[in-house]
Amino acid sequence: MGRRARGRRLQAQPEGAEDGTEGGGKRAQADWEGGYPEIIKENKLFEHYYQELKIVPDGEWDQFMDSLREPLPATLRITGYKSHAKEILHCLKNKYFKELEDLEVDGQKVEVPQPLSWYPEELAWHTNLSRKILRKSPLLAKFHQFLVSETECGNISRQEAVSMIPPLLLNVEPHHKILDMCAAPGSKTTQLIEMLHADMSVPFPEGFVIANDVDNKRCYLLVHQAKRLSSPCIMVVNHDASSIPRLTVDVNGRKEVLFYDRILCDVPCSGDGTMRKNIDVWKKWTTLNSLQLHGLQLRIATRGAEQLAEGGRMVYSTCSLNPVEDEAVIAALLEKSDGALELADVSAELPGLKWMPGVSQWKVMTRDGQWFADWDEVPQGRHTQIRPTMFPPKDLEKLQSMHLERCLRILPHHQNTGGFFVAVLVKKASMPWNKRQPKVQSKSSEPRETTTSGPVGATERNHGDHSELDGQMTTGAGDSEATHTENTECNEKKDGVCGPPPSKKMKLFGFKEDPFVFIPEDDPLFPPIEKFYALDPSFPRMNLLTRTTEGKKRQLYMVSKELRNVLLNNSEKMKVINTGIKVWCRNNSGEEFDCAFRLAQEGIYTLYPFINSRIITVSMEDVKTLLTQENPFFRKLSSEAYSQVKDLAKGSVVLKYEPDSSNPDALQCPIVLCGWRGKASIRTFVPKNERLHYLRMMGLEVLGEKKKDGVILTNESAASPEQPENDEGDEQTTQEACVPDATTGDPAAAEPSR
Repeated sequence: MGRRARGRRLQAQPEGAEDGTEGGGKRAQADWEGGYPEIIKENKLFEHYYQELKIVPDGEWDQFMDSLREPLPATLRITGYKSHAKEILHCLKNKYFKELEDLEVDGQKVEVPQPLSWYPEELAWHTNLSRKILRKSPLLAKFHQFLVSETECGNISRQEAVSMIPPLLLNVEPHHKILDMCAAPGSKTTQLIEMLHADMSVPFPEGFVIANDVDNKRCYLLVHQAKRLSSPCIMVVNHDASSIPRLTVDVNGRKEVLFYDRILCDVPCSGDGTMRKNIDVWKKWTTLNSLQLHGLQLRIATRGAEQLAEGGRMVYSTCSLNPVEDEAVIAALLEKSDGALELADVSAELPGLKWMPGVSQWKVMTRDGQWFADWDEVPQGRHTQIRPTMFPPKDLEKLQSMHLERCLRILPHHQNTGGFFVAVLVKKASMPWNKRQPKVQSKSSEPRETTTSGPVGATERNHGDHSELDGQMTTGAGDSEATHTENTECNEKKDGVCGPPPSKKMKLFGFKEDPFVFIPEDDPLFPPIEKFYALDPSFPRMNLLTRTTEGKKRQLYMVSKELRNVLLNNSEKMKVINTGIKVWCRNNSGEEFDCAFRLAQEGIYTLYPFINSRIITVSMEDVKTLLTQENPFFRKLSSEAYSQVKDLAKGSVVLKYEPDSSNPDALQCPIVLCGWRGKASIRTFVPKNERLHYLRMMGLEVLGEKKKDGVILTNESAASPEQPENDEGDEQTTQEACVPDATTGDPAAAEPSR
């Protein structure tokens, strides 16, 4: 029990060792404005250790150390789906970056931001500005405010450059089943979600992301990050990654083990590659951290390899430069896999990225500076601290066949980044202690069906896997929980209700989550919604869920059919923090208009393809009017929009802007907004940050509550005659009722019951 508790503590530390990013509001602003008091950036033991290991090329040591002592420049990544990302990129390049040309701060010329040469489509930029300068210079105030606002909105992520590498090397496709084992705070997870939604015209990609983290509180930060992308294909779970449960899915009426096509294994580490931003590492660094973490890292990587499909790809990464946490873990994993795993050669996959090949020889040093080159040299008294897997394999032929040089080590001075380590593993066969398993999912040649709400479509699988489901597997590290799979089915479980796991199966930490209840086919709640919005027959109604088994259903959420399958078959052994996106919200006044539910902005891009009525096509000028005035009268809209809205019944509406390709100066990405058609006016239900984002993309600079031409942005929380009533007793605040989809950084965003 002591080891397990220590593992949890280590897995949760150091908090800034991965991306050092996100949160909402003040946290996001702090990311751009941050800074540390001056401390002495010196650690003799650190220098002695890495000079001895020779991971830095000859003649580059001084450059390496000088780089570590320099503050890490701000690096930003444009998030979101492609058409919107391109508009943000256009705005950045043609407005904000142009304003930085010929700018001087403290007598030094500010360099115009440059795209990262190895990141696709110029969606990641290196600003060459420290956060201290961004805060200090009044000349950069406008650019700084843009960064803060768009970060809060989720359209830009201040993500360290090296942190962007692992998702890119996973080579994700929209049909892949993905597991992110140590996901918080979530910037890598959002990259994975974006890759699933590469084709915006497909509302439900076949793939999904299951994002896990051991720390319950950080799971809610993860939820907040993932929610910004409004995907029905993401699930956040809370488990120790080294023993994450083996899940099952229903395939044509029979249960089969879920194996993942892609796994991201970004393990907790000592974080000495983050010295440029986590200054505390300078004084706290010792080799003890690496020695303590090595075992946990190997267990997590082993658990990931067990759950990877044959032909699948797993990326193992750390923000540590230490071979004990890097090559030693990979070598031990390859050795125990007995040929089932292979290091992939990814040297050509990110052209422009500078990296050093992995090392094949290293030594182990204790905290007090004692070196050991071989396990046989380690005295008995040190065997609890130093393990055989920390050393290179003795068999030189076996060591050579591992090709450890295929690992990538990123050194800070090569491209002005943090330090990082990445290894890409491909699974050739089942792990020696596991039964046979399916190959990586191949893209089906049949067209994807969105109409069915039944089980996941069958992938190419071996059907000899049922012994695993009966709890008779030869299990590897951390597989003990998988042995309960079939015998722990809850007899009282109602159809479509996925409750929290029974307390006897696992210890629960943090909030107790509400159940996930799928709407039954005969539920009288759905037909009025279907009629009011003229939903297409292909609408997957079985994917609708709520978070309550009793009382009125106030929010309706939606997941993809694949995640529905996962939820229904695994709720007894999996702690789900959040999944699905909000698509409808109840409002009392709506019942007067034959439908008790209004549309939610969070899920409108997923829902819109299925809606056939109450759609109002608006112009760019209409969008400006709707976003800068709280309740504009119908007459303020264009004649085309007016003719559509005047004869509509009161209630929720969709406001759709289609770009005009003949007018290159106009906004070139589609916009879908939720609105409310009142008696004589119309209003939008759009969160403030999203509202400001769209205005900015249309060339309107908003300062505080005023637009540059003097139009006041109205108070979002003010009640209006046309505003739909909020249910009495609803947990939303008054402001949230007016802007129902505003995302907050509070754990309540995931709606736990306390």
